[in-house]
Parts: sequence; structure tokens; C-alpha cells
Amino acid sequence: MVKFGLQFKATLENVTNVRPVGDDFRWFLKLKCGNCGEVPDKWQYVNLMESTPLKGGRGSASMVQKCKLCSRENSIDILKDTITPYNAEDNETFKTMVQFECRGLEPVDFQPQAGFAAEGAESGTPFPEVNLLEKDWTDYDEKVKESVGIYEVTHKFVKC
Repeated sequence: MVKFGLQFKATLENVTNVRPVGDDFRWFLKLKCGNCGEVPDKWQYVNLMESTPLKGGRGSASMVQKCKLCSRENSIDILKDTITPYNAEDNETFKTMVQFECRGLEPVDFQPQAGFAAEGAESGTPFPEVNLLEKDWTDYDEKVKESVGIYEVTHKFVKC
């Protein structure tokens, strides 16, 4: 089992506490088979609500899949306790937002989508529906009469 951390980086404008919301939050990933190196074209998602038993009674994982090329069964599990918000002080630096425990898989790409939330850095105004699919998000904080935004969203994976 290998643990991979998804590191998130963005430029934050007047917001903090950028985080995924709920156990049903979908982490959209591209996963490489550790046996044959196959990377499917389609995005696959994992979330905390789905759990699949592993062969041989070895517990469960967020997703179990069989490689289409080599037929090997691989799995990935979200480590719930590692989910961490991205805050104003993390601005423009890579920070591990979540860790995945992988058996036979390696995450190679991440596509942020809907399901994130944030709050105003000074006002605490909640922004419950942040969609990062376009790698940028903007809104307006009425309390402090300032624009807010999340820009230039990038990521990388690191072994933990």
C-alpha cells in the first residue's frame, strides 16, 4: 500500500478555508495501473460514502477496479482524517489537501469540480457552492464590499 497526497495550490483573493464539502464530495482522478501502466481516458471519482469490499476479506476501499488491459484488481481509499482546508496563509503554495491509500494504482491527474466551499477571509461570509472546474472562481462579499476569488488552481501528487 502506498499513500499519495493530493497537493493543491491556488491564488486566493479575500477568501480562506477552501475545502471539499460532505462525505459525498467527488474526487475526480485519473488512475494509472501499477502493473501495466495503463491510464484510462475517462475521469473516475471516489468519495467517502462508497465502500467496496476487497477480495479475500482484507477490508474495504473507496473504489475497487479491474484494469482493462491486464485484469489486475486495484483499489484506492480516501483517508478521511487527512482532508485539510486550503487557507489564506497557504496562498500560492502547495499544500496536501487529502491523502489516498492505493493498492496497485497511482493517481496521475485531478480535476476539481463542484462541491467546494470557502469563506470570506475578513468577514467569515460563507460561500457554500464553489465550482473549480474552470480552475478559477469569483464572487462578491457583500459584508466587506470586496470581490473574492480563487485563481490559477493547480495540483500535484506526492508520495507520503
